[in-house]
Amino acid sequence: MKLALVGCGAVTQAVYVPLLSRRRDLFEVTAVCDLSRTLADAVGDRLGAARRYTSVADLLADGGFDAVVMLFSGSHGDAVRQALAAGYAVLCEKPLALTRAEVAALPEGRLMVGYMKQYDPAVRRAEELLAELGGPEAVRSVEVTVLHPSGESQLAFANLTQARDVDPALLGSLRAAETALVSQALGEPASEAVRNVYGVSLGSICHDLSLLRRFTGSPAEISYVDSWGPAPGSIEISGSLPVAGRFAIRWHYMEDYPAYRETVVIHHDRGSLELVFPAPYLMNAPTTLTVVTGAGGAESRAEWRDVAEAFEVQLAAFHAFVNDGKPPLTGASGALEDIVTAQRIAARYAVQHGLPIGGEAA
Repeated sequence: MKLALVGCGAVTQAVYVPLLSRRRDLFEVTAVCDLSRTLADAVGDRLGAARRYTSVADLLADGGFDAVVMLFSGSHGDAVRQALAAGYAVLCEKPLALTRAEVAALPEGRLMVGYMKQYDPAVRRAEELLAELGGPEAVRSVEVTVLHPSGESQLAFANLTQARDVDPALLGSLRAAETALVSQALGEPASEAVRNVYGVSLGSICHDLSLLRRFTGSPAEISYVDSWGPAPGSIEISGSLPVAGRFAIRWHYMEDYPAYRETVVIHHDRGSLELVFPAPYLMNAPTTLTVVTGAGGAESRAEWRDVAEAFEVQLAAFHAFVNDGKPPLTGASGALEDIVTAQRIAARYAVQHGLPIGGEAA
């Protein structure tokens, strides 16, 4: 399957370039696109893609590929709309968009939204075990803790090519457009604190929202949200789950913390399922699933690991989606659920702190 990559930054260089290089049985990258010609050339050279662009419109107009992978930061709504309208299949890294309106504007087409943790073998095994226990009805609580050091420290090993050739005026206009989208989501008067909670919810916590969708369904209610420390700081979210039980998420940005660590624990009446995720950019580093059970008054703990790379499993799933019609774990509707949940989180935070909230979140 012939691919075009849009966005040649950190995740592309650290994750997608090595994966696509070793999965030439499934994919051929024929074109790359980035605002920075330096980055487009660097990624194009590594993947053998002769055609390099700095404009999505030019890339789509020239064609010569079957599908587009959207890997740049921020909202992907407009670029995905253009690609679907041109008839291409799309794999879009999260978040799909920053507003409900962007999702509503998407035409019909083949769209998969990338939440690689959903494709982690340990997550799929946890889903199987939860189903054996009775599904969401068996859950007493889901508790999430994320310890998030700086992106620079997580990617220091990757020897990334840096972009220094993008017009500052263009970057300024893109930032202004993104600010306008957030204002559409939260209302023009929304404070920086509310915007920060929303940004973190869609940029990082959305991974945990996507896991909740798989395990229990999206939250039924957002009961409590707080934030503290210098932005992005620490964020705490809790509420009720749709069938039974409650959830709690505690997300901490600590720039100098030694290593990324994410823990998701599902407690049920007969034990627990604990997932410990490594840093997302370390290829083939396994997530550990610890299964806690009991029998005859004794506690049993069993660990389960699989070194299959979640990003690679996700890419193979995209290939199966485009070629065989196998539905992805998240399409536009699932991505929209996460946007709505993020807006509910921002709205709860605003109400608790007496701050204005408007736009879609109102």
